[in-house]
Amino acid sequence: MDFLDPGQNPDVAPVSPAEEAAEKARLEGELVELRRRRDALAETDPERHVLALEMARNLALLERGEEAWPLARAALDHFVANEQWQQAAEACEALYLADQPGSLAALGQGIWLAVTYPVEPQVTLTLLQHFIDDTPPDADGAAVAAATAAFVADLRAQGDERENLLFFTQQMLGNVARRHSGVESQQQFDYWIDKLELNQPDKFLVRLRNIVDVLVQDDWWFDREELQARLPEE
Repeated sequence: MDFLDPGQNPDVAPVSPAEEAAEKARLEGELVELRRRRDALAETDPERHVLALEMARNLALLERGEEAWPLARAALDHFVANEQWQQAAEACEALYLADQPGSLAALGQGIWLAVTYPVEPQVTLTLLQHFIDDTPPDADGAAVAAATAAFVADLRAQGDERENLLFFTQQMLGNVARRHSGVESQQQFDYWIDKLELNQPDKFLVRLRNIVDVLVQDDWWFDREELQARLPEE
């Protein structure tokens, strides 16, 4: 693993009020069209859940979480029942973004689904980044999440996406190391990785499971043990 200097992180330009207004109008316009398409489908058409998830995303971004929640929650149940793990993880992210009382449980379950099943690595990384953003700077959990992100990118990403995601996850690790322990050099970074055992997946994945348990508590919306029992043996 390589430590990335802060200078390699591009500055993010602030969003102007005009840009915010334009984005809100775009989301509102998309929402109207998504609702029209969904309502034109039969009640039993599974495509309704796909459109409902897109609606929930827009509603969450518009800070209308109470409206987003039931749409994403019903979509999650449908996707899990039909073993559509990619969409199930995305539904969990929409539930997290809805900022409702169960949103942390949704994030934990989304992380569990995205790490357990071979969903697109970008979805897994996004969920782990949400956790990092919500974690205190000195907490080891953020380091575990960043190490998991790097592991998933290395394991699943292919082609041009692989190089981009590996670079992104190294940035994640470097940023977490900096805020966690004031790491500023490659030597410090290597020591930090060894000390926290972030180069040992058999150890940090166990710690990730503990993090998920803390996030979800007893609020599991699907039978995790039953799904684990159906996983093929390695």
